[in-house]
Amino acid sequence: MKILRGIKGIKKYRKAVVALGVFDGLHRGHLNILKATVKKARQIKGTSIVITFWPHPQKEESLYSLPHRVRMFEALGIDICIIISFNLKFSKISAEDFIGKILAGKIGAKYIYIGKNYRFGRNALGDYGLLKKASEIYKFKVKGFSIIKVANQDVSSTAIRSLIKQGQLKKSEKLLGRPVSVLGSVIKGSRLGSRLGYPTANINPHHEVIPPEGIYAVKVIFENKIYKGIGYIGRKPTIKLKKNKPVIEVHIFDFYKDIYGQYLEIQFFKLIRPDKKFSTIKRLASQIKKDIASCRKILNSRSLKTTIA
Repeated sequence: MKILRGIKGIKKYRKAVVALGVFDGLHRGHLNILKATVKKARQIKGTSIVITFWPHPQKEESLYSLPHRVRMFEALGIDICIIISFNLKFSKISAEDFIGKILAGKIGAKYIYIGKNYRFGRNALGDYGLLKKASEIYKFKVKGFSIIKVANQDVSSTAIRSLIKQGQLKKSEKLLGRPVSVLGSVIKGSRLGSRLGYPTANINPHHEVIPPEGIYAVKVIFENKIYKGIGYIGRKPTIKLKKNKPVIEVHIFDFYKDIYGQYLEIQFFKLIRPDKKFSTIKRLASQIKKDIASCRKILNSRSLKTTIA
């Protein structure tokens, strides 16, 4: 997949099929649009293109960081990802100009796929209806995708954000179509885990929405391989860690590689227990041993749905 940052490097593409949206959640509704885009492009021997924005135009917390989003676009088979920096200058472009000068003019879109509730352009005045009108002028075709429901609930990034923050992992997974996950790079930590005999990878989560503090049964994806492990989100109350934000750590079972600076995706399956303060480090180590046994039992007891993307 080719990645373009900004609109200057955009050119006309062969039979361009464009998926337009922020796609910050990459949930079931977004996947319908993106998969249809790839399918159409392959049918007509064209080019599948996704246009996404960073930061979020509505200043929402992203469910998926930009690197995570890009990885998933590629896994879905998208040919070209155009990342538009949503800054003050870009926000002043009218919806009509965005359609005429960028979608039709620069890209040469033949098909545009969009969620029917998605809005774009200055003051968010552009929508599916405006694209339909413009399609007669610029000779492209538009397909609008309606909001889908799962268990009588609208699938939306807003709903999923709320569920993840509440720790509703199973409900979130149903709307996402995959386990709740965080992508981040491995950074140096306090090395307390190593001293206790359970080395952990400390994760910089790249500003993604994360589950509540606690200990979790997790799976970890590294270099397209899946590993089992135990995850921790919290402020390390036993050692009085002074940080405004909780840290994210993962101990990967039977794993001995040096992965500093590498990307890991952590998929959260079940909360084992809330975070708590222990009176001594020895008691913390004893509880970690029990937690690891619980996680191994959970992860080995059934086939848990895991996706590389």
